Amino acid sequence: MQNSESSGPWRPLRRLRRWYFKTPERALDAAYRAALAIQELEQEYFQGQMMTPEGGYTGLEWGQLKSERDRNLDIIQRRLREFRASRSTLNWITRSSFRTIPLQATDASKSRYSPDETYQFSENLKKLKVIDEIAGKYLTRRPSAPRTSQPLTAERSSSSASPPLKESPSDRTPPPGGSPPSPRLNRGATNPSRNWRDDFKSSSKSREETASDVESISGQASLLPRSILRTLNRIKEELDPNAEEDVVEKFRYYKSKTVISLKFILLLILVPLLTHQVSKNFIIRPIYNEFFPNTVDMFINPDFEEDAYQELRHYEERLHFRMAIGSAPPLSDEEFEETVNEEAQNIALKFQAMSNNALQNVAADLCSLGAFILVLMNSKREIAIVKSFIDDLIYGLSDSAKAFIIILFTDIFVGYHSPHGWEIILEGVSHHFGLPESRDFNFMFIATFPVILDTVMKYWIFRYLNRISPSAVATYRNMNE
Repeated sequence: MQNSESSGPWRPLRRLRRWYFKTPERALDAAYRAALAIQELEQEYFQGQMMTPEGGYTGLEWGQLKSERDRNLDIIQRRLREFRASRSTLNWITRSSFRTIPLQATDASKSRYSPDETYQFSENLKKLKVIDEIAGKYLTRRPSAPRTSQPLTAERSSSSASPPLKESPSDRTPPPGGSPPSPRLNRGATNPSRNWRDDFKSSSKSREETASDVESISGQASLLPRSILRTLNRIKEELDPNAEEDVVEKFRYYKSKTVISLKFILLLILVPLLTHQVSKNFIIRPIYNEFFPNTVDMFINPDFEEDAYQELRHYEERLHFRMAIGSAPPLSDEEFEETVNEEAQNIALKFQAMSNNALQNVAADLCSLGAFILVLMNSKREIAIVKSFIDDLIYGLSDSAKAFIIILFTDIFVGYHSPHGWEIILEGVSHHFGLPESRDFNFMFIATFPVILDTVMKYWIFRYLNRISPSAVATYRNMNE
């Protein structure tokens, strides 16, 4: 009789019953796999630490990582709800025959399901512990708490791809990603994948294409246009009684970010220059004059020698001319030759100093490059702030301003008159390092590098700017025509 039921019309019902009774285990397995996926992201991209925007990634990269993390967090939340609901339902259905499952250590050699179709309780506890350790630190930090005066944590503002610093509200420092520590974020957001700057800057049409639009491209598409959502959020902010305080906080944030960005840019300029001058005048030059004063040729390249000949010939012709017009006393042949020889010695000393200076410039420039790299390596936070500042500055411009900057940049570096500028730059570089000027190299460089630069600019316009701000591209084409 039992065999006939298992192979007869009751077999589909038994399979359905078995499938339903395994629903808690199946939901828990899905949540466990999603937690392990988040753990893999942490180990691969954040050295096993918590995923925060201060990991040194760009806005688009952090947006992609955050989207993958949020997707797994949503899976965990849904599957845990399914697990709790199915467990409650099964407990209600089987409460008449409910018996306590003894706690025991998980044995990997045993099957997941015991012969009486009950799953190992200890294994579920182990998975729940792993899920709580991995996903708990993100789920408990999501912006769902009421407004508080405490500083925001890094995860509360992760929707704007930036970790606020733990500072007092009166002395806010912009985080390395561009999102201010606005108190509004503590109350939650209607769309966490969007940047709050879209809502704040929507009142000005010329600043709709901000840096946050770049990040929103990689996010999920909305059913309604972003402009409508921005308008609704702007109305909601205007009706908020705490809107004035939020505006003050955002103003403090932008002010602090601007000051830090300008200071860091000035530091990037001054540190290499000061390093070059200090190392050259107080370290390299004394060592060079002590050990290598006479080891370098007077003319380290043929161009210096040719320039010396031209300068000496010009001196002779000028001396003959001054004697001819009477502005200089007449000289005999011996006196003239002696004067010319004296000038030749002065010219030789001059070009000797130029040769020595060129070699010293090489060593000083290496020191400047090392100082520049050292500043960059120790200023990851400031670099992120500067990137956010530049994004806000560029993408906050109007369409006509963007088109004007693009046309100005392309005309200077790849325009019709740009070869003359490149020739001056190449000549100055070769003179700085004491290298012989090669016209073939100059012509080859001018014939290739501006073309490559122009191609990269056109590709950027087509690939990125056309997607971020198509109206700016249309304005650029109209102005360029």
